Amino acid sequence: MLVAAFFFALMASCVKLGAVHHGAVELVFWRTLFGMVSLGAVAGVRRQSLLTPNWWVQVKRGLFGYVSLVCYFSAMTELSISTAVTLNYSSSIFLALLSVLMLGERLTPKLLLSLGLGLVGVALLLRPSIGAGQWQSGMIGLGSGLMAAFAYLHVRELGQLGEPDWRTVFWFTGLSTVCGGVWLLLSGGFRLPTAESVWPLLGMGITATLAQLAMTRAYSQGDKLVASALAYCTVAFTALAGALLFGDRLDLPAVAAIVLIVVSGLIAARR
Repeated sequence: MLVAAFFFALMASCVKLGAVHHGAVELVFWRTLFGMVSLGAVAGVRRQSLLTPNWWVQVKRGLFGYVSLVCYFSAMTELSISTAVTLNYSSSIFLALLSVLMLGERLTPKLLLSLGLGLVGVALLLRPSIGAGQWQSGMIGLGSGLMAAFAYLHVRELGQLGEPDWRTVFWFTGLSTVCGGVWLLLSGGFRLPTAESVWPLLGMGITATLAQLAMTRAYSQGDKLVASALAYCTVAFTALAGALLFGDRLDLPAVAAIVLIVVSGLIAARR
């Protein structure tokens, strides 16, 4: 899982670099196109079927995932990558809350503690580290966490239905590529990569795919609680990358907020 966290941090850095040349919707399009083509090619070589009997659940998971990714990349183009990643990782807090509201899970003291710490952390992170003109981006980043939580609910449902992980990822990347392509064509915002922008786009696609493979291996073959805990190393790795590559600086309240959100997510994951 540490390998996955490292590659997710590299992906975030590539998104930040690519944002100089492309908007968030374009970045999502190229990121998911790479995943769709690579997964489709592997499935073709292995003669695995891309069709699914659970297409409606796949569509819902894909749409929620697409909106989450657009919000995530949009926030990352405006905020420091550590702030954007931390807001996206609030998904575990939202997932715990949605599990109570939609799945009827019991509201335990541990879950209440997790939600309380998470809310304090989010409020603290938004206030000191986001300027007056960046509140919209901050709320979009928080929205990426909420949409990701809805997507994870459907991932859980697909797992219970026996859907293989690779097919779920393929449908997500496929739907996202189609949605992004239609959006760009209708808005007239589609631009081919240039000699300068192709490298961060390629790096984004490669690191995202490697991170996804490493994460899948960690959850399928390792301890799931340990894997979910180590996933939060992405926040630390992106903070380091932001400082080294982009000159990002986090003050003490922002660091405290990130720690609170990470601890809240760990508690929620172990509920």
